[in-house]
Amino acid sequence: MESDPAIHNNSKSARRGSRRFFGFLFITAACAASWVPAFAQDQTLSSPPSSLWQAGVGEGFEKGSEELGLALGAGLGMKVFGSRNAHDWGLGAVQYGIMLGGLTAQNHWYRGNWEFVAQLFGGEQFHPDAAYLVGVTPMLRYNFAAGHRWVPFFDAGPGITLTDIRNGDLSTTPEFNLQVGLGTRCFLRDNLALTLQYRLIHLSNAGAASPNLGVNTSNVLLGLAWFF
Repeated sequence: MESDPAIHNNSKSARRGSRRFFGFLFITAACAASWVPAFAQDQTLSSPPSSLWQAGVGEGFEKGSEELGLALGAGLGMKVFGSRNAHDWGLGAVQYGIMLGGLTAQNHWYRGNWEFVAQLFGGEQFHPDAAYLVGVTPMLRYNFAAGHRWVPFFDAGPGITLTDIRNGDLSTTPEFNLQVGLGTRCFLRDNLALTLQYRLIHLSNAGAASPNLGVNTSNVLLGLAWFF
């Protein structure tokens, strides 16, 4: 039986897209790995006091402190919640956040700050075929005041995505997205941190058109965040 040339070309295009993305991701990670140790030798957590923290790094943010973050990563698709296919993609994100208040639950282990986060993200699906996605998601994040430079957090929020992913799981260009995530920051200085986060992303159109089986991916992102 002869193979369909269109399917063959789509497969080759998806593989090339995958190689380009992960090549870029590898180069970016290598550059970051070579830069961070040298940077960390010159910058310490004993930098001059700032208005970001209530009592030093990891002791809770001041109300109104702001964040700008960049992250790159990848998502592995999952055949869950009715999805017919596993959708794998490369992903990049830009985030802006602002602390909604000062330190809460001060006498408890879960003391921390609530933060509003606006995320713009985009990427390319490379399996089961090539497709794009771009979206925006407002989220509510809780930052734990752990008392040291490792600051864990969790967040969640709904948003809007534009995509040409189909494969029997989606049928419209505008889709809703729902994200739930957790992660941690490692502060290199009082206003700069490495970030590592895991995100579960779900795409569907809430029944506006069929098929609407949904897309679900498990995502890992690595990045940097600046605070001011």
